[in-house]
Amino acid sequence: MSTGKRLSPNDPGSYSLPEKVAVTHIDIELDADFENEKLKGFVDLSITKIDESCDHIILDNIDLNVISIKNKDDGSLLDYSIGDRLEVFGSKLEIRIPSIKKSIIRITYETSKTASALQWLTPEQTLGKKHPYLFSQCQPAHARSMLPCQDTPSTKSTYTAKITAPKPLTVLMSAVPLEVIDNGDTRTFLFEQTVPVQSYLIAIAIGNLVSKTLSPISKVWSEPEEIDKAAYEFEQTPELLKTAENVCGPYVWKIYDLLVMPPSFPFGGMENPCLTFVTPTLLAGDRSLVNVVAHEIAHSWTGNLVTNRNFEHFWMNEGFTVYVERRIHGLLYGESSREFAALGGLEDLKQSIDNLGAQNPLTKLVVDLSGIDPDDAFSTCPYEKGHTFLFYLEKLLGAAEFQIFFKSYIDKFKYKSVGTEDFKSYLLSYFGEDSATSQIDWDLWLYTCGMPPIIPSYDTTDQDACVSLLNRWEQWDGIGDNFNKSDLDQFQTTQIIQFLALVLKSNHFTLLKVKAMQEAYDFNSSGNCEILLR
Repeated sequence: MSTGKRLSPNDPGSYSLPEKVAVTHIDIELDADFENEKLKGFVDLSITKIDESCDHIILDNIDLNVISIKNKDDGSLLDYSIGDRLEVFGSKLEIRIPSIKKSIIRITYETSKTASALQWLTPEQTLGKKHPYLFSQCQPAHARSMLPCQDTPSTKSTYTAKITAPKPLTVLMSAVPLEVIDNGDTRTFLFEQTVPVQSYLIAIAIGNLVSKTLSPISKVWSEPEEIDKAAYEFEQTPELLKTAENVCGPYVWKIYDLLVMPPSFPFGGMENPCLTFVTPTLLAGDRSLVNVVAHEIAHSWTGNLVTNRNFEHFWMNEGFTVYVERRIHGLLYGESSREFAALGGLEDLKQSIDNLGAQNPLTKLVVDLSGIDPDDAFSTCPYEKGHTFLFYLEKLLGAAEFQIFFKSYIDKFKYKSVGTEDFKSYLLSYFGEDSATSQIDWDLWLYTCGMPPIIPSYDTTDQDACVSLLNRWEQWDGIGDNFNKSDLDQFQTTQIIQFLALVLKSNHFTLLKVKAMQEAYDFNSSGNCEILLR
C-alpha cells in the first residue's frame, strides 16, 4: 500500500481542483519553433466557478515559461504564483481569477526543450530524411508540459486550436480540421473539438504528411514514402468502426483518421480522438496486426467517451477497451477466435504478475497511486485482469443480457469521468441484487493482488489446433518430409504467433527442426513483427 502524498483529494497526480473551478473550453494558439524545439503562444481558458467563493484556479505545469496571465475581457494582468517543482508532477500554477462566475483567462507561455509531452525529431529521424517532425504523447500526465491545464481525467473540456508551422509541414490534431491559412513561409491550421476531452487527449503532430481516404469519415496519414502501404494495411478500418458501433453505440467524434508515426513512436497505438497514432510496425503487409486498430477504435467509447476519473481506475479505460476489442474480433472472425485471444491475454497476465510479484499492490484492479508516477504503474494487469473480470461477468450474467447492459453503461456515462464504484452501482441497479450478482466478490476482484480469483472457461478450439501442430513437431524424428505450408491454411495470424510462442517454450526443438520449420513455413519472409521476433 502506498503511503505517498496525494496532490489533490480526487487525483493523486494532479494539483488541480476542478470541483472548485473548472476549465470548460480551451482555445490554443501556438507557433511551432523547430529551431529551438519549442511551442510558443497562448491558451485562453474558459473557466466556471463551481464554488463561487473560490478566488483562484490551480493548474498543472511542468517547466512552462509563463510570460503573462491576463483577464481576456479587459486585458488586466492577473496575479499568479508557481509552486515548488516535484520531479514527476511538476509545479502548481495558482492564478487569482475574476470575481464573476464565468471568465476567460489568457496565459502566454512557451514550452521548454525538455517538455516530456513533445518529441522533436530531426530530418534524419524520419522516413523521408528531409523535414523535421513533432509529435506529442500526453498520457498519463504529460499534457502539463505542453500547455497549462487541469491535467486530470476527472474533468473534460472542448477545445479549438490555431497552430502555425513552416511550409511544407502539415499539422494534425486530435480534433476536426477546419481551415488552412497560407501566410507565405508558414501555414496556420485551424481545428475544433466539440466533444469534451480530458487533457491527455489533446494531441498534435507536425511533419511532411500526406493522406489517403478510407471512407467518407476516415483517412490514413503518413509520410509520403509509406502512404500506399498504410492505405492497404488499414483498408478494413471502416468495417472495424461499424462493428464497434454495434457493440458500443453511435460514434460521436465525426471523423476517425489514423496517423502512421515515425519509428521512434514508443507505443503500439494512442487513442487520440479523431486521429489515432499507430506504430509503423503495424505495416505487416497482410493486415494481420489490425487488432491494435480495433483496440484504439474501441477507446472512442471506453476511455475517451467514458473515462476513468483518475489513473487509479485505469482498468476502466483499458480492461473495458480490451473487452470491446475482442467483442469486435468475435463478431468479425467468430467467437472461438475471440476467446482464443482472451486465452493469449491470460498468458500475458500470468507473465506480468510473475514479473511484478503476486503480492505487488500494482496487480490490483483498483490501485493506490498516492505519490506514484502513473507511468511507473503501467502493466498488463489493468488490461487483462480487467478484461477477465468483464468476461467473467458476461458468463455469470448471460452474454446477451450483459452485452445489452454494456451498451447502456456507455450511454449512461458518456461524456463523463467515472470510478469503479460508479460501474458497480450501475451494474447492481441494472441487474438487481439477485442470486447471480450476489456471487460477485467485488473485493476479491477489485482490491486483491495477483491473478483473478476466478478464471472463466474459454473455448479452446483454436488453442488446441496450435498444440496439435506443436505435438507433431515435437514427435517428429527428423526423417521424412512431414510438413508443408498447408499446415497453416486454417490458422489465423494470431494462431501462428501463439504456435511460435509454444515452440519457444518447448525443449524439443533442435537446430534441425528449426531449419525444417523455416523451410516448410518460410516465417522469415513475413512482414509481421510479432512473427519475426519469435
